[in-house]
Amino acid sequence: MVPANGDAAGPSSSQDGSAGTMKKRNKPQYHPFTQQQLPACKPILAPQTVIPVLLFVGIVFIPIGLGCIAASNRVVEVVYQYETSCVPGYMIDNKIAYIQNPSIDKTCTRILKVPKDMKQPIYIYYQLDKFYQNHRRYVTSRSDKQLRSPNEVNNTQSCKPEATEHGSPVVPCGLIAWSLFNDTYSFARGNEVLMVHKRGILWRSEREDIFGKQVYPRNFQNGTLIGGGTLDPRIPLSRQEDLIVWMRTAALPTFRKLYGRIEVDLHADELITVTLQNNYNTYSFGGKKTLVLSTAGVLGGKSDFLGRGYVVVGLACLALAMLLTLLCLAFPL
Repeated sequence: MVPANGDAAGPSSSQDGSAGTMKKRNKPQYHPFTQQQLPACKPILAPQTVIPVLLFVGIVFIPIGLGCIAASNRVVEVVYQYETSCVPGYMIDNKIAYIQNPSIDKTCTRILKVPKDMKQPIYIYYQLDKFYQNHRRYVTSRSDKQLRSPNEVNNTQSCKPEATEHGSPVVPCGLIAWSLFNDTYSFARGNEVLMVHKRGILWRSEREDIFGKQVYPRNFQNGTLIGGGTLDPRIPLSRQEDLIVWMRTAALPTFRKLYGRIEVDLHADELITVTLQNNYNTYSFGGKKTLVLSTAGVLGGKSDFLGRGYVVVGLACLALAMLLTLLCLAFPL
């Protein structure tokens, strides 16, 4: 009987020992970080500390905001919306037929007046409205591997419906490249032609890391439905700067993209003759097209958003500081 009891007790002791070993092995090593015992600063939000902080933020933010607004106001812009004014009068009620008819001349000449002196470089932008480049199917319709390497020209799985043409891959494939903007602009001041510089309008990282130097356009815009501009098959994608700028998709339906630069000063009240080729179809979706000439300030282009944001936050902090001061005076602790 004794050996039987001893045999019965043996496995139980072994299980208890293994359980204890398991608990010791799973027990984390003690450290103040794992036990949340590190020293911490827990400020007490008393009126004598909150009010000075709010005053400081308000006093600092308001001048910064006014400076940003002043910098934005020094930027000079010439803005001209032309998608309707460049349509012939007899086609004004049938704009889609006008833009899809290749036999109709799309040349449009307009005269713009410079409101203030514009120092070089003067940046030329085209602005599109109601164009959703951030649409899920549109933004994923591209092949970065194909753009980067000549060995990946057949990598078109993500480019549908613009992936192949008669069984051969389209380079560059996808809806983004297919819808390349193709309106053109030329400028003159009296009898002087203003040269538009279209080199150096992209990011160096795009040219060196995203678009290959040995990748050339192939079967591009050879289908029955033409989406936008064409590409020179003799020039590698890394030098197709219009394409690279276009394929940097925008986050909002209203966006501007850089077209080129004018390296000449323009003076106030000068008249600039602009010759536009109104080729791009925005009429199918009710979009708008705008030509923008702009200088650049210390903060870039013309935008009051940052300055107004600083001013609003600064005024809100000052108002809260005054409110807390009045409450402390009326209801002292």
